Amino acid sequence: MTRKTKSKSNPTRLTVNRAVKGMSKAVGKSLPSVSQIARARRDPFRILVSTVLSLRTKDEVTMEASKRLFVKADTPEALSKLPVRVIEKAIYPAGFYKTKARSLKEISKRLVRDYDSRVPDTIDELLTFKGVGRKTANLVITLGYGKDGICVDTHVHRASNRMGLVKTTKPDETEFALMDVLPRKYWIGYNELLVRFGQMVCKPISPLCSQCPLEKHCPKIDVGKRR
Repeated sequence: MTRKTKSKSNPTRLTVNRAVKGMSKAVGKSLPSVSQIARARRDPFRILVSTVLSLRTKDEVTMEASKRLFVKADTPEALSKLPVRVIEKAIYPAGFYKTKARSLKEISKRLVRDYDSRVPDTIDELLTFKGVGRKTANLVITLGYGKDGICVDTHVHRASNRMGLVKTTKPDETEFALMDVLPRKYWIGYNELLVRFGQMVCKPISPLCSQCPLEKHCPKIDVGKRR
């Protein structure tokens, strides 16, 4: 995907290094479920599956659903052979679990049929799979293959704009805007940092600004009610 949008912000009041340091202090050593799964075993397939499960699903639900499913099948071959109803039962109550069960089975079947059971290592190739968007593709190449990239979900998009690091309207724009302002050393870890920060402090509604280490420096762009 060609870069189309550059950040129009000038992050001088809250510098990138200060932002990363402050957010790291706020969240400590906690990690999102997909990152925990990746740290336990850097397996692109397990990362792909758990990321698909994580969409519109609470972190703790994602972790437990992933564990139950991987007990039954943790390779494309094994998952492709599971009946959809078995996958549904294993991943419930993940959001849209019926749709995800069908998608995971079809993804697995295609990996076996067309890719010798190997998960592709490029975003463009991953995006050809039904049910795989840019967030999922980015997590697979960064956490699964160690390639540089910035995964942008709702937390990354929201917090980055609130802090004034970027000025964008869509997550896809945020991904490329962040590439212009973030040192490359921060790219891979930025998503897991912002996910926890967004869940714990910079919440969608009424963020906990009084508890944030960045409170004095953050411009709080478009933040209304806060605590």
